[in-house]
Amino acid sequence: MQAFTYSYPVKVYFGEGSAKQALDAELNKYGSTVMLAYGGGSVKRNGIYDEIRSLLEAAGKTVVDFSGIMPNPTYAKVQEGAALVREHGVDLILAVGGGSVIDCCKVVSAQAVLDEDIWSMEYEAGKFPTSGIPLAAVVTASGTGAEMNAGAVITYEEKLWKGPIFAVSADFSVLDPQYTKSVPPMQVLSGAFDTLSHAMETYLGNSDQDNVSDDVALAVMKNTVVNMRRLIADINDMQARSNLMWDSAMAENGILKCGRLTDFQAHQMEHQLGAYTDCNHGQGLAVIHPAYYRHILNDAPEKFARFAKEVFGKDTAEEGIDALSELIRACGLPTTMHELQSKTEITPELLRHVADTCNIIHSNPRELSREEIYTILMECM
Repeated sequence: MQAFTYSYPVKVYFGEGSAKQALDAELNKYGSTVMLAYGGGSVKRNGIYDEIRSLLEAAGKTVVDFSGIMPNPTYAKVQEGAALVREHGVDLILAVGGGSVIDCCKVVSAQAVLDEDIWSMEYEAGKFPTSGIPLAAVVTASGTGAEMNAGAVITYEEKLWKGPIFAVSADFSVLDPQYTKSVPPMQVLSGAFDTLSHAMETYLGNSDQDNVSDDVALAVMKNTVVNMRRLIADINDMQARSNLMWDSAMAENGILKCGRLTDFQAHQMEHQLGAYTDCNHGQGLAVIHPAYYRHILNDAPEKFARFAKEVFGKDTAEEGIDALSELIRACGLPTTMHELQSKTEITPELLRHVADTCNIIHSNPRELSREEIYTILMECM
C-alpha cells in the first residue's frame, strides 16, 4: 500500500423515502433560496420534481429552476448555471438526476464564487477551487458515482474537449433505488457498466499485488456483475437496483483508490470520443473496454487472471475478457462503434482525431502510444 490521506465528506441517505428524510434533516442548515437543477424534464413527468419541490416549499424555501442539463453537460451550460446562482443569490444547489446533472452542478457551484474562468484556472494556471455554493444531490440514475466526490466531466464544445474539472463535492446525497425506475432500462444497464468500468480501471492500475483496495474492488466488480445479470432477468428487481446503486457509490467514493495508482485509459478514450460524438458514456465504455484489455492483457497477466477467476469464475485471463464481452452483449449494450448512437458519424478520420487528442495515462499496466490508441479504436469499428 502506498501512503494516502482519505477523507469522506459526503453524508449519504440511502433507501426508499430517503429524499424526505434527508431534506427534513438538512434544509434548515442553509439559506432561503434553493436552485433546483435537473435535465430534460423526465423528473417532471415521473413526479420526482413535484415531490422534491413540495419538500423545499414546505421548508419555506424559494425555488429557482435550472433545467435542461444535457447528457455530457457542456461548459456553456455550466456558465449559464453559475450566472443564475449569482443572479438569484442561491444558498443551496440541489441537483436531481444522474451523473450529468450532478457533474454540471459541481462545477456551477465552484464557478459561481470564482472571479476567473474555472477551465483556464485549472488547465492553464494549475490552480483548483477550494470552495463553492453548498451542493446536494438526489440521484435518479446511478452508475457514475458523481454524488460521491468532487470530480466532474464536462464537454467544452468550442475546444472539442471532454474531460475532468475538479470542483466541489456534495454536502449530502440521496440514494433512493426507487428513483432509478424513472429512467429507461438501457440507461440503468449502461450506468451499471460505468460502475464496473470504474472498479476495473481502479483495480488495473500499476500497483502492488498485495493491496487491500484490490480485494475491495474485486468484490464490487463481482457484485456489480451478479446484479447486472439479475436485471437482465428482471429489470424490476429492486434488490438488484439497490445493490447496483451502492456499488456505484463504492466505486467512486475514493475507497477503492486508497494506497494505489489507477488506470482509467479506457475512460480517457471514451471521454474524447464523447467530445466528438456525444455518445452515451457507459455504452462507449462497453465498446472500448474489451479491445483495450486485449491489448494490455500480457502487461498485467496475474491481475487479469485474478479478475477472471473472482469476478467471472473463469480459469484464464483470456476467458475473463471473453466473459466481459459476453456480459456486454447479454445486456444489449453496443459492441461496435457503428452501434453507438451519436450526432456525428464515426469514421476512421474522426477516430484519428480522438486518438491524437486523447489524454494518455501513465499509471496503467503499459503506457499506450497514440498510434496504439488509434489501433484500439479502429478495432472497435
